Amino acid sequence: MELSEFVQKGFQLLADPGSFDSSAFALLLRAAFRSLLDAPADQAVLDHPDLKHIDPVVLKHCHAAAATYILEAGKQRADKSTLSTYLEDCKFDRERIELFCTEYQNNKNSLEILLGSIGRSLPHIIDVSWRLEYQIKSSQLHKMYRPAYLVTLNIEVFIHVQNTDSQSHPEIRFSCNMEQLQDLLGKLKDASKSLERATQL
Repeated sequence: MELSEFVQKGFQLLADPGSFDSSAFALLLRAAFRSLLDAPADQAVLDHPDLKHIDPVVLKHCHAAAATYILEAGKQRADKSTLSTYLEDCKFDRERIELFCTEYQNNKNSLEILLGSIGRSLPHIIDVSWRLEYQIKSSQLHKMYRPAYLVTLNIEVFIHVQNTDSQSHPEIRFSCNMEQLQDLLGKLKDASKSLERATQL
């Protein structure tokens, strides 16, 4: 597993019993999982009283390193032996490796769902519909006489959840005037021409 030097240094600090005792290590590890998996989690996850004695810069560095490793392990669907090998290379002791692996196994399904919801590709436009709207008066009863286009883009989004792929078809709706629509069409034509040139090389 290839991780940046920043992450490796943070992990080595986390492995050091002089920097993080067993209690602080467990708290930081749970905080890293909580910050990734709980949507409303915020900076308060690092405000536990038992973590106050640790330099805030070191605490944030180790938290970021742990979160990065957790995400990378989840992305690669790492098993216990892969986790253990990397943690041993970072000088983690047996007890910390066991705690990390247990916490990872407890949160593995949630982590895979989170990573799967991010998706593997950008949404694809599969259909476009439009209609012309002609606004005669505003809500303040001022005369407007302004045409506008209501455009609906039907898109296809692939989602990977627990070894199954599914797709959804949400819609993106927007309104634009004639100039904005012409500008959009011009940009799409330019993109199409650029793509054609790139594929001909």
